[in-house]
Amino acid sequence: MKFDVIHIAKLANLPLTEKEVTTFEEQLSGILEYVTELQTVDVSDVGETAQVTGLTNRSRSDRVEDSLSQEEVTSQTSCTYNGLFKVKAIFA
Repeated sequence: MKFDVIHIAKLANLPLTEKEVTTFEEQLSGILEYVTELQTVDVSDVGETAQVTGLTNRSRSDRVEDSLSQEEVTSQTSCTYNGLFKVKAIFA
């Protein structure tokens, strides 16, 4: 199991001390034991689910409230062009 922790740390570019390797080795073993235990649970009578709360379409409508005008926003800068912010080029 120690090899697995070192390998995973290397893949994640995480430098680990020997103490951390030992700690994570114990934790990884515990997690894998729990997953093995979960695999023994009978879920044959459980249907597929994608959402369990029963809520549907809980998005709000888009509306603008108490917004500044374009002139108010651009009045706070000295670098404007045709009513827009003027910035340095991003791509050269």
